[in-house]
Formats: sequence, C-alpha cells, structure tokens
Amino acid sequence: MPSILQITLLAIIQGLAELLPVSSSAHVILAEKLMGLDPTSPPMTLLLVMLHTGTMFAVIFYFWGDWKKNYFQSSDRAATFAKQLFLATVMTGAVGLVLKELIEKVLLRETPKAEVEMLFGNLGMISAALAVAGLLILYASTKRSNRRDLGLGSRESVWIGLVQGLCLPFRGFSRSGATISVGLILGLAKSKSEEFSFALAVVLTPAVLAREIHRLLKAQAATSGESLAHLFTPGLLGMTLSFIAGLVALKWLSSWLEQGRWKWFGIYCLAFSVVVWFLR
Repeated sequence: MPSILQITLLAIIQGLAELLPVSSSAHVILAEKLMGLDPTSPPMTLLLVMLHTGTMFAVIFYFWGDWKKNYFQSSDRAATFAKQLFLATVMTGAVGLVLKELIEKVLLRETPKAEVEMLFGNLGMISAALAVAGLLILYASTKRSNRRDLGLGSRESVWIGLVQGLCLPFRGFSRSGATISVGLILGLAKSKSEEFSFALAVVLTPAVLAREIHRLLKAQAATSGESLAHLFTPGLLGMTLSFIAGLVALKWLSSWLEQGRWKWFGIYCLAFSVVVWFLR
C-alpha cells in the first residue's frame, strides 16, 4: 500500500487534473509508476476511484447553485434534465460494456483472468489517448457556440454519452475534456457543456466506485490479505485531499473556458502525451 506522503501527492495530482481536461488518470498512473506502485492492482485502482469520488463531491459543492437555478426551479425542468442525464448515461454504459467485452475477450484473450483494468498501466496506450484528447480539444476550441442559454436536447445528450463511454477504458482520454469538447462542437454554450459534463461525472462515479470495491473484495477474499479497514483508509484520506484540490481546479477551468483559453488544455495534452511516450 502507498505511504501517507504518496497518497497526499496522488490526491493533489488527481484533484487538480481530474477537473481540468488533461486526464487525471494519466497523471496519477504515471505518478504511481514513478513511485514504484502498481496502478493495475485492486487496491490502487480502488484508491484512484476514491480520489475520483473526492472530486465528485467537489463538483457537487461547486455546481450546486447553478444546477439548482438552471434545472431544479420547476419539476418540468428537473424532469428534462434527468432525462438528458439518463440518455447520456445509458449510452455511456452501452459503449463501456461493449468495449469491456472486446478488450477482455479479444485484445486480452490470451491473458488468464483478463480484466480491462490491465490496460491502465500501459503508458503507450495512455500516450495515444492523450494525443487524441488533445486534438479533440483543439478542434472544439475553433467552434463558436450559437445556442447560448438554450437547453441541450436528446441528440446532444446521446453524443456526449457515447463519447464518455469511449473514455472509460482508455486512461489518458480525458472524460471532461472529451465531453465538454463534444458539447462545444455540437454548438452548446460553454457553461452548459461544462455543467452537463460534470453532472454526468456525478452520476457515473458511484457505479465505477461500486465496481472497484467489488473487484477489491474479490481479490482480498482470494488472498486473505490485508483487512478491509486497512485497504479503505488510504482512500478516505485521499478523497478528502482530492476534494480540496478539486475546488481549486474547478475555478481555474471555469475561468479559462469562459476566457476562450480552451485550446491551451489541448496543447498541454499533446505535450504531455510526448512525455508519457518517452517514459513508457
């Protein structure tokens, strides 16, 4: 298990990078490798998801006022918002499950007890995913919103959900970067793209956390190793620290998005993909 210092560093990296469109997973996994930790092990994948949970609470805290004002003032608006979240989440789940089966049954077919998490430590794949995310962000930054203050429709929700599903197995393909960029490409206002992207993160995180807890419990039962309390405690510490760092990152992201600096995140992803490639 990682030390308190390692958890602190990972939580700060996660909190800052998760809510910026630069792929927190790529940064955390690279940091884990440099620290000599195994990012594919159940305790480490659970730690990563719990760090995501900390940033999820930061998202709720930061956006709650806007969500309440824009979507929860009436039952009709709340129902419409819930419908769009449901559509996007169903698309994400469908794509994610298909990719999981393809990866485990085809790409890793010769690997005993193959799991999609085995790809999480592949720096070559992370580098490629970062490059794709960077190019998508750069393309989106050239688009001008022509639907300011209009609610997103089913078409936009479906496309955003589909792209979010592509992000799930590929560390480096920034979820926030991809979903916000797709919203911008489809013509949504910057604020609407950002709000919807992070609302989706709040919906998605509990399901991913439940999967990783189940995976950890299976591994723990098979090895009869560390106690559950000892396995979860690092994650709780990291979750608290990533919450604090996440609030800082959200203020930064909102400011740069509104000031038209979205392209700089794409440039960073491309540069970081080169760094990861040479460190693989």
